[in-house]
Amino acid sequence: LETGTGFPFTINNSTGWIVVASELDREVVDFYSFGVEAQDQGTPPMASTASVSVTILDVNDNSPEFTQREYGARLNEDAAVGTSVLTVSAVDRDANSVITYQISSGNTRNRFSITSQSGGGLLSLALPLDYKLERQYLLTIAASDGTRQDTAQVVVNVTDANTHRPVFQSSHYTVNINEDRPVGTTVVVISATDEDTGENARITYLMEDSIPQFRIAAETGAVTTQMELDYEDQVSYTLAITARDNGIPQKSDTTYLEILVSDVNDNAPQFLRHSYQGSIYEDVPAFTSVLQVSATDRDSGLNGRVFYTFQGGDDGDGDFIIESTSGIVRTLRRLDRENVPLYSLRAFAMDKGVPARRTPVEIQVTVLDVNDNPPVFERDEFDIFVEENSPIGLVVARITATDPDEGTNAQIMYQIVEGNIPEVFQLDIFSGELTALADLDYEAKAEYIMVVQATSAPLVSRATVHVRLRDTNDNSPQLKNFEILFNNYITNRSGSFPGGVIGRIPAHDPDVSDHLTYAFEQGNELNLVLLDPHSGDLRLSPALDNNRPLEAVMRVSVSDGVHSATAQCTLRVTVITDEMLSNSITLRLADMSQERFLSPLLSRFLEGVAAVLATPRHRVILFNIQTDTDVGPARILNVSLSALLPAVVPGTSRFFSSEELQERLYLNRSLLAATTAQRVLPFDDNVCLREPCENYMRCVSVLQFDSSAPFLASDTILFRPIHPVTGLRCRCPPGFTGDYCETEIDLCYSSPCGSNGRCRSREGGYPCECHEDFTGEHCELSTRGGRCTPGVCRNGGTCLNLLVGGFRCQCPPGHYEKPFCTMSTRSFPPHSFLTFRGLRQRFHFTLGLT
Repeated sequence: LETGTGFPFTINNSTGWIVVASELDREVVDFYSFGVEAQDQGTPPMASTASVSVTILDVNDNSPEFTQREYGARLNEDAAVGTSVLTVSAVDRDANSVITYQISSGNTRNRFSITSQSGGGLLSLALPLDYKLERQYLLTIAASDGTRQDTAQVVVNVTDANTHRPVFQSSHYTVNINEDRPVGTTVVVISATDEDTGENARITYLMEDSIPQFRIAAETGAVTTQMELDYEDQVSYTLAITARDNGIPQKSDTTYLEILVSDVNDNAPQFLRHSYQGSIYEDVPAFTSVLQVSATDRDSGLNGRVFYTFQGGDDGDGDFIIESTSGIVRTLRRLDRENVPLYSLRAFAMDKGVPARRTPVEIQVTVLDVNDNPPVFERDEFDIFVEENSPIGLVVARITATDPDEGTNAQIMYQIVEGNIPEVFQLDIFSGELTALADLDYEAKAEYIMVVQATSAPLVSRATVHVRLRDTNDNSPQLKNFEILFNNYITNRSGSFPGGVIGRIPAHDPDVSDHLTYAFEQGNELNLVLLDPHSGDLRLSPALDNNRPLEAVMRVSVSDGVHSATAQCTLRVTVITDEMLSNSITLRLADMSQERFLSPLLSRFLEGVAAVLATPRHRVILFNIQTDTDVGPARILNVSLSALLPAVVPGTSRFFSSEELQERLYLNRSLLAATTAQRVLPFDDNVCLREPCENYMRCVSVLQFDSSAPFLASDTILFRPIHPVTGLRCRCPPGFTGDYCETEIDLCYSSPCGSNGRCRSREGGYPCECHEDFTGEHCELSTRGGRCTPGVCRNGGTCLNLLVGGFRCQCPPGHYEKPFCTMSTRSFPPHSFLTFRGLRQRFHFTLGLT
């Protein structure tokens, strides 16, 4: 009755058995109490009730359960054996359950044990712990009721017991730091190690002694600077550094840190003086010491090693050097006080640091004077102008010199050392005043050249003094008789007549300042010669441009305004013809000029030539005078002339041939030289002798004449030359043919000698060797049947016609051979000679001597 939902029992309606209807759980309900009713089937049914109590008996159907699945504990490694760690607890819902505990796993090296105590499991330390070996234990604890069990996890963390002290790696550390490092620079990080953990291993660093230059970071052990370092003040520091852990009790270790300060180049060299002064004579030899500078450097090593230099400073334009190690200043070359009396030098002391530091210093060197400079004139040559006829005793000039030396070294004395003989001038020994001691005449001597000397013992210098006299008009003009020789070569070429100035009247006035005027007084009424009255320039009248010879005598006057002079002028016009030129020769005179030949040797030369040729002087025509420009520095004058043969019949004229002129004048050179006072050279070679033509061409000399040459002048003659111009032509000679005469032909092919002779071929022609009783160029004349013809008898022989026919030659006395007066031999007396015409180029040449 009143069972409710989920009641676990049912009752059989018929039998009354109470049975379990659903699963029982004592741990949920361990006692049931209910009522049971019994009811009959009657009517009215009757019922009765009873109370039923059911006690549920326990069976082991529940496992023990830990009150928490995980436990945690911390245990110091130095805990004593038996120390309770923690108590675990498990609950079993079954009644009267007895729970036992044990460590099922994780108990490394059996460090722990567990016992049941008051329903729980007490975990205790069974063996000593070692933090270094195991820092954590993960234990599995099993709770069992004998049948069933449950497990829980116990985490035991072993804590360090500060069993180790901090340890430095070394008992002594050495580090270096440059002295120029800024404040706050980390010098070194010192570290110690502690095998403990946690707070026991947290190390704090400190310095035992207070050194103000450094501090140490307590946490990191970084040693840093807190003041500037200076190697020059202190080179090293020793710090005692302690490392302490934070365990209880604290443990520590101490090391020593040696900090070596490294020198840097932070100090420049310092000279012992602010400036230096010295002096030296200017004549000392090179490399003489002047003074010594000295500097120090507080740095060490190379940073403090000092050397000296002028580089970047002032070495007096290279006049001084400084020894790099000693600082001795020396001269590099000879000094000159007169050029530089005081040197302001600038030297440097430098160290060998990187970068190098340097310090300048001023050095003054005074150069002391010695008498090493001679007096110096203002210029090497003095030009002094003095009026001629100035009074005696006149001071004409003051000649002074300067001496750049000082004091007594600069005292100067003057004297004339050359050019004053006879003594015309006097020079004051101290003042240098130049005084005239004699009359000065410009025309006697226009200029005096003297050498004056200035002495600063023992040194001297000299200068040349030109005393030039100024001319006054105290002399008359000078004029000699003179000739105008006009060779007029009439050609077809226009413009050959000299229309310009041919020269000037050869007047001379010793007074150079005079201005001359010129005039014809008489003889030039036809104005054959045109005269410029101011310059004296002469021109020929165009009326003379004809083929008529002329000779006119005139009188010329010249005046300087006060004085005057007159002279005779002769104009000779000679007509030059082609016949005259073609029969001319050119003589070569040694060591001769045009002016010297014209005056005074021209007249003597013409007389000498006329004497050699045995012809009157007026029949010798000289038409050219020309300096030979082809002989380098040799002074050779070419003189061209022709000559008429002596007139056998009055009114007739015939010229000597060029060959005859050459032979006569050359063979009589010694006579010509004696009469003319001139040395005649051998004739110049014909231009064709140089063989300018190619192959077998024959050179033909061609002589032309230039009529446009200007007049030549001397002090008594104006001469108009006709210049010969030598040329040449190349022609093909007989016996050769071809464009360039390169092919030789045999001219005997046509039998030019006929049957009376034999033709012999030779270069350029052929000779005929005639049979007996025959002669002539082609053996055409017979002495038996022919008659006399001109030239058949040689060497002046006379040809006689015979009555019976034929002819014969009557030879002059001498070694002539008959029948035609030929000559094959000659005899010569000692010191004689034979002349031949020049041999032209030959390709076939045969010479036979018997």
